[in-house]
Amino acid sequence: MPADLEEKTDRYETLLAEALAAAKIAPPEGTPLYRAARDCEEMARAYLEDGRHFREADDPVNALAAFAYGHGWLDAGARVGAFAVETDRDLFAT
Repeated sequence: MPADLEEKTDRYETLLAEALAAAKIAPPEGTPLYRAARDCEEMARAYLEDGRHFREADDPVNALAAFAYGHGWLDAGARVGAFAVETDRDLFAT
């Protein structure tokens, strides 16, 4: 695997894992935005798992895509207020 692809895949996997740890669901339980936040978090976790699966299968391109797409779910959620991002704000584009 080319070094730049490996480095970028490592970086995006770390970014997604750290963003998942930093993002806290903001809206009250039972509200539509709470359910949307849970869905975004679930999708991000699924893409993290998918990316790791692709890495194990020696498919770095799809691994990188999965990590980036998963982070996109979290970033979108943070932008609409579904997540309170009180620490590590540099993990998000908000």
